[in-house]
Order: sequence, then C-alpha cells, then structure tokens
Amino acid sequence: MDQSRIDALRALAVSPGSHLIDGQNVAASDGAIMDILSPIDGTVLTSLARGTVQDMETAITSARAAFEDGRWAKQPPAARRKVLLRWANLIEENALELAVLGVRDNGTEIGMALKAEPGSAAGTLRYYAEALDKVYGEIAPTQSDILGLIHKEPVGVVGAIIPWNFPMMIGAWKLGPALASGNSVVLKPAETASLSLLRMAELALEAGLPPGVLNVVTGEGRVVGEAMGLSMDVDVLVFTGSGSTGRRLLEYAARSNLKRVYLELGGKSPNIVFADAPNLEEAAKIAAAGIFRNSGQVCVAGSRLLVEASIHDEFVAAVVRAAEALRVGDPLDVNTHVGAVNSEAQLQQNLRFVETARNEGGTIVTGGDRILTETGGYYMAPTVITGVAAEATLAQQEVFGPVLGVTAFTDEHEAVRIANATIYGLAGAVWTSNLSRAHRMVRAVRTGVMHVNTYGGADGTVPLGGVGQSGNGHDKSLHALEKYTNLKTAWIKL
Repeated sequence: MDQSRIDALRALAVSPGSHLIDGQNVAASDGAIMDILSPIDGTVLTSLARGTVQDMETAITSARAAFEDGRWAKQPPAARRKVLLRWANLIEENALELAVLGVRDNGTEIGMALKAEPGSAAGTLRYYAEALDKVYGEIAPTQSDILGLIHKEPVGVVGAIIPWNFPMMIGAWKLGPALASGNSVVLKPAETASLSLLRMAELALEAGLPPGVLNVVTGEGRVVGEAMGLSMDVDVLVFTGSGSTGRRLLEYAARSNLKRVYLELGGKSPNIVFADAPNLEEAAKIAAAGIFRNSGQVCVAGSRLLVEASIHDEFVAAVVRAAEALRVGDPLDVNTHVGAVNSEAQLQQNLRFVETARNEGGTIVTGGDRILTETGGYYMAPTVITGVAAEATLAQQEVFGPVLGVTAFTDEHEAVRIANATIYGLAGAVWTSNLSRAHRMVRAVRTGVMHVNTYGGADGTVPLGGVGQSGNGHDKSLHALEKYTNLKTAWIKL
C-alpha cells in the first residue's frame, strides 16, 4: 500500500451524504441532517441525511415500482450478470478510495479494510454474478401424464439493514444474492458507517443497475429501520447486528405483513485449545488476531479462549506476547495492526465489561484501558482477562470489543460443556493434532461455523449463519440465494 496515496485521500473533504432513491441523491424530506464523527480523532467528518418515515416509504415505493415493471427482474440472467460484473470491476478500480472513506467513517485498520471491504465486496458480487445463470429450477419425479415443475422466482422487495463493522463486505453478502435473483433492494446502513455503502451504490448505477432497483436511506434505526420493518410492502428483511434489534424486527414483521426475517446476530465464540495443538505459538498468534483484529468488532470473533489446564499459563503468556506486539493507533497508517473503536459509546461499553469482569473475579493480564486519548479518537488496548468462569458476564454477553476472556478446562467433555454454555452459536474453533477429537468437537460444539487448527478465513464458497440466539438463515455461498427466492410449483396434466 502507498502511504502517500492514503494520506492524500485522507486529506480530501467528505461531501455531505444524502439518500439514494430512484437513482437520485435526495435530502431528507424535512431537511434534517446528522453529524458524523470520525473515530480516528473524534472530529466531525461530514454529515448525513437524517431519514424520516416518509423517506423510507418513498424508497420502498421506488423499489416496488422497479420490481413490478421488470426493469431488472425481467432482464435475462446473462444481462444481470454483466451489470454485476461491471459493478465488481468498478469497486476494484476504486478500492483504495472506498477503503479510506470507510476507515475514516468506522476506524478499521487500513490493511484489513482494503481486503475485507472493497476486496471482499467485489469478490462477493462477482461470485453471485457468475452463479445466477447456473442455478436451475427442478422437474419433479411424477407419473407419466403429469409434469411437475418447480420454478425459482424473486421475492420482490428486500429490506437490508447493515452494521457498522464491515459495511461493504456484509452489504455485499445481502446485495449480491438479492440482486442476482432479480429483486429490488432498499438498504439502510448503520448511522456510523454509511459513507462507503453510499459510494458503492453510486457505482452500481454507473455499472448499469437501473434506477430504483437499489435504494439507500440513511438515518436512525429507531426511525427508518422501524419504518422498513413495519412496511407492508417489504417482502423479505435481512439484518446483521444485535439480538435486541433482531427481536424488534421480528415483532415488526408480526405486526405488519409477516415478511420473512433473516437475522445474523451476536456471538460468543469459543476458541478451544488442547495441549496437543500442532503449534502452540502459532495458535496463540492466531487466537490474538481472532479477537483483536478490527478492535474485536467482528461477529465471529473468538472472544472466549478455552485452554486445557495443563498448558494454560504457557499458552496465555504466548497470547499476551502476541497481543502486546500489536500496534494500536491511526487506522490509516499502514504500520497499524489495530485501529479505532467505532464510537465513544462502544468504547465506554467495552470498558464497562472490563470493570464487570474484574468485579466478578477475573484477572486483567494485559490491557483493559482506553489509550491514545491525546488523539481525540476512540482507542483501546487489546485486553486479556483470565479466571473467567463459564457463567461470568464476560463469558455470556457479547462485548464486541478487543476483550478476550480466558477459561481453563480439564478434558474434552468439560470443553464441550463450557463451549455450549451460552445462548449463542455463531462460530468456534478447536486446536488439536488428534483427528478423531477434531471431528468429535466439530459435531459436539453447537455453532454455525467451526474452525480446526485455524480461526477465520472462510471464503464465500461456504455459508455463514448461526444457531440459537445467533440468528437464522445464511449469508455467503449458494445457500444465501434461498433467502431471496420463492418456490412455485407448476402441476401440469399432459
């Protein structure tokens, strides 16, 4: 990466953001705006339209009209494929601009942001572009005078609510399969991470996506997000974020048109290390990366470290060395390993979890404090806390920050019991040289994704989804298309 180019992009003023409705940039209906603070230094970066219920209804009406007249849904699959591929190419061509804009908005370190945001988004769009004309309907096995056909049709209007930690990556996980299937989409970004998604949507228009097929409304979740959830004209609602918001969206669906709701919610993922792990030093480095990258603001973060008692002290020492070697600081510096926490509110929540862990008997081995206060930004030292009981707050509730709780176990049975002792089930990992144990743990730990001798890195060819209160439905892979299609049976008498 070219630091001088990054610095030049950092120096550019960021124009105020507005909604994107029916192919046009539109201010809020009442003219209201909201200031956007950069987590890098706490200063005002720009402003965004503070959306109203009317704004959301206008966007949904635009999406419905676009779907009904078939300007996108009725295009041949090959035509939709060309547009999505052009869009992916434009994202790649503007990758550094998009990454820097996103970092200024949400604080992710630039090395991760460049790969995980525009890089991942382009790859996801390309994956579904290539897949959409290769997914077929079915012919049922029937008696000779009957032809049973199963058609796959787009659902109509999709509402997508996107979180602030990886807006482009997670946005593409929704947009790729939804648009590939022929739907129209109304997207609501997080208040603290809207800028890169707005720019990404503008590139979609440049690539040839018809106006109205993708609309973006910015603003507060309690206003525009609620309006989306209560709409009688949104057919499917997809969301990544907190469990409390997910519950409200389910309630909104019940109070409106019983729209299908797919939720990717929180996690408290166990990273389980046995004494026979192939390389303990490497496992420690990956364990540190698995919780501290993006300041711990990763849904699948390995926030619970379960370590076999016989190697506990040795392994914790290795994790602490790895944590203390990470450079926390300016996320637009290419030498930074860990960037900023997204907001002051999130940082304060992280610190409260640390204090609670201390009060419940945990020992803070490293970190636990706010740092770099002189910058005005929101930074926290990577934190490792040992002696965390399986029932402790830190082991049960998602922090979404750079805080690692460590719990010792004595045998495989206890490891499984502790791993499954939460309401969540999003991700996990096991480190062992015993192949049979690895397979047993994959089956025994209740989770949507289970890593073996690694943590993270699963690409778009496999699904991501949770069990328990980590949600339902799947992003990524061909399975994601299932959320955005209806099955229609044709029963034909010959």
